[in-house]
Amino acid sequence: MKKSILVTGGAGFVGTNLIKKLLEEGHTVTSLDNYSTGKRENHIDGCEYFTVDISDPLFPTYGEYDHIFHLGALARIQPSLYEPVHTIVNNFNSTLYVLEYARRNNISVTYAGSSSKHHGLYGSPYAWSKFSGEELCKLYNRVYGLDVAICRFYNVYGPYQLEEGAYSTVVGIFEKQYREGKPLTITGDGEQRRDFTHINDIVSGLYGCMKEDHDADFYELGRGKNWSINELANLFGENYPKDYIPPRAGEYPFTLCDFTKARDELGYLPTHDLDTYIWEKINS
Repeated sequence: MKKSILVTGGAGFVGTNLIKKLLEEGHTVTSLDNYSTGKRENHIDGCEYFTVDISDPLFPTYGEYDHIFHLGALARIQPSLYEPVHTIVNNFNSTLYVLEYARRNNISVTYAGSSSKHHGLYGSPYAWSKFSGEELCKLYNRVYGLDVAICRFYNVYGPYQLEEGAYSTVVGIFEKQYREGKPLTITGDGEQRRDFTHINDIVSGLYGCMKEDHDADFYELGRGKNWSINELANLFGENYPKDYIPPRAGEYPFTLCDFTKARDELGYLPTHDLDTYIWEKINS
């Protein structure tokens, strides 16, 4: 059944890849984005894009929808440490207003959570703000019966990732530095481990959430394998120059996903490997 889908943050990294999938499957898609980190060059033909700040309680919606993917947020730990009020207000309020809109119009929702939930809710304003969104999802499900699923992402990489600025991904940073012949910058000792998950696998998990009724069910979307930052850097060449810089506040030692529930209930089965991705990048 073809659906009308609203994607918040649709001009961002995850949103762009999700919209491509939704359009390929024949759905009608609308994007709302304030372009704080999203890019207009990410626009995909066939999707309607509107510049909207969803942290405004009166944000316009431009249509009727069968499902909402709420991806719009200020991501990353480090920026939130310097702008805690901005991060918390944006992420909490935007989720509250999206859920309220969904409640008033009886629309199912998939919420983009974060694996930072497992590494200390009070380690950063970002971690707390994303978990507070999960709690709002539970509230709206328990009190109003809203159909809502929660997907927690693990260190996503792939096409349309940010490569520079405060919200860039480590894989994106390394790719850009490698292309430019610059040393790879590694924070701390590089032994922190991350469950790097390809965006296509994340999209498959998100897409699966449209097929079921959810009672604020949560799904961990990761690869189920982690790599140290040193191991990631060595994929670009063990002898490629590396520059070790001071550790960053708010970082945790590891992430590792158990996607059993997502596999059993959504059919989620990640297939993309980090080493294959990097090999293809440096040999293309």
